[in-house]
Amino acid sequence: MLAAIVLAVAPVSAQTATTGASTVYRTPLPGEGRHLSNIRQLTFGGSNAEAYFSADGKRLIFQRKASPDPKVGCDQQYIMNVDGSDMHRVSSGEGRTTCGYFIDGDRRIVYSSTFAYSPACPPLPPDSLGYIWPLSHLEIYSARPDGSDLQPLTHNGAYNAEATASPDGKRLIFTSTMDGDIDLYTMNIDGTDIRRVTHRLGYDGGAYFSPDGKKIVWRAAYPITRADTVQYRQLLAKDLVRPFALEIWIANADGSDPHQVTHLGGANWAPFFFPDGKRIIFASNYEDPTGGNFDLYAVNTDGTGLEKITTYDDFDGFPMFSPDGRKLVFVSARNSKGPGEINIFIADWKN
Repeated sequence: MLAAIVLAVAPVSAQTATTGASTVYRTPLPGEGRHLSNIRQLTFGGSNAEAYFSADGKRLIFQRKASPDPKVGCDQQYIMNVDGSDMHRVSSGEGRTTCGYFIDGDRRIVYSSTFAYSPACPPLPPDSLGYIWPLSHLEIYSARPDGSDLQPLTHNGAYNAEATASPDGKRLIFTSTMDGDIDLYTMNIDGTDIRRVTHRLGYDGGAYFSPDGKKIVWRAAYPITRADTVQYRQLLAKDLVRPFALEIWIANADGSDPHQVTHLGGANWAPFFFPDGKRIIFASNYEDPTGGNFDLYAVNTDGTGLEKITTYDDFDGFPMFSPDGRKLVFVSARNSKGPGEINIFIADWKN
């Protein structure tokens, strides 16, 4: 979220074995077999990211663009079956979209889009600024799973994105700049009763509810020094943020009792609760904090018991467990055919 993290990924050779109509089976890399088996590649080519399960575990919603080049084309929302079949676009094709999610017992979906401000792709920040995330003017929309009956849930002209749903389907948690900082908010699934749940200066984003709905987990980057704060405010005034020292945080669902889970350094992001609510799976480059080698890790909610899950030597990210806890979907550059290509994979999970 904040769109896919765009990284230059190097092509690697295929690892694999069997090809089906919509999937290709991949052998787990050394060190991955403890928890992962029957890894299947579901997409092939382009940039595919942020794949999230439907409540019944049968479908995935994700963002995709045909070109892996970040300067070519815009992400749109797609849905496919968990075996990779019946992939089809559900957004209009205008503007840039991000952060799709199934809601309301799979009767509807939500995603964010810039199309209300322009049908064209929003411009990217200049390369001279380094690694920067743009805070495009995104509004959150609700639609039927076929894309029809599109309804705006936010109307404030700010950055509104990264929306996910509570287990009971009654609330959304999302990131917004509506009050001048980058904070987490919750609201009803019809857009009413918006409540701010974070209040510290800095970036709060990518939040999810715990399986029992009592907790939230998210990634945060807070300026520490005066110089950090000045730079953060200067970039924010230009609708930009530089993700630095992202760490994983947990709080009660209303934002009370926030506390830091990881203290690893680098970028720790895309957290998601295990089905039992006792651990968190997330992506991190803490072993190479200046590079793009992200792997998946698991950690207890108190920050103990760090465990490495994937070992691919480039990008693995965006993990999510299926509702029954038996499968893990994630995004990876493994088996990519060129720079920037990332694809969606699903694996059987072994405890």
